[in-house]
Amino acid sequence: MPRVRKGAARRQSKKRLFKAVKGFRGPRGKNLRLAKEAIVRSQVNATDHRKLKKRDFRRLWITRLSAACAQRGIRYSQFIYGLKMAQVSLNRKVMSEMAIHDPESFDAIVELAKQHQSQAA
Repeated sequence: MPRVRKGAARRQSKKRLFKAVKGFRGPRGKNLRLAKEAIVRSQVNATDHRKLKKRDFRRLWITRLSAACAQRGIRYSQFIYGLKMAQVSLNRKVMSEMAIHDPESFDAIVELAKQHQSQAA
């Protein structure tokens, strides 16, 4: 039997690999062994950062809400507690957008939270 060399399959594999590391700096974008390692590492980081992205956005929304509540004379924790007592089920993303783009309705929500927070105390 003739010896089988990987010819076209190897070339396609390398092309696919180097396309994935296009733009990587230094030998990680040029050297085959380092490129393979770089791909594995980038995929691991992509998985981790999909989780971190959710955490980062939640922190952003809480920071925005905290600032908006401070302008209206209530602490963030009191605001959230008041909303729980009022059984308002708006999430932090929506409330953060309301605080920025629709301050009048956010004021109404803050007043509602203040009323229910003071009744519970």
